[in-house]
Amino acid sequence: MNAPNSTATSLPVQLHPNKAALFKAIGSPLRCEMLAEMSGGEPRMVTELARRTGIKPGMASKHLALLRRAGLIELSRRNYQIPRHFLAGVDAGHVDYGHVLMRFDPPGGQTAG
Repeated sequence: MNAPNSTATSLPVQLHPNKAALFKAIGSPLRCEMLAEMSGGEPRMVTELARRTGIKPGMASKHLALLRRAGLIELSRRNYQIPRHFLAGVDAGHVDYGHVLMRFDPPGGQTAG
């Protein structure tokens, strides 16, 4: 089995999200869909994430707040994104939170060659 190229497991433990908060946050298929939309490393606005996931902006905002409190995403200039140190394979859609490696379909629906 091949290990991912660059992972968050090489980061200090204090940068990893709390396990309980992590598992609560990723326990929702909708929040996982939102993380998948951000797994390419591009910042996304609430309205864009709402549109892409098919929900209202107010509901998207509530889900994003939970992801943010769990330490899985950050907010910068009205855009949400996964912190760079968690992005293990941007082209492949891999996000490594230390306790969990999430492998999403590549952002934009592209398939690996």
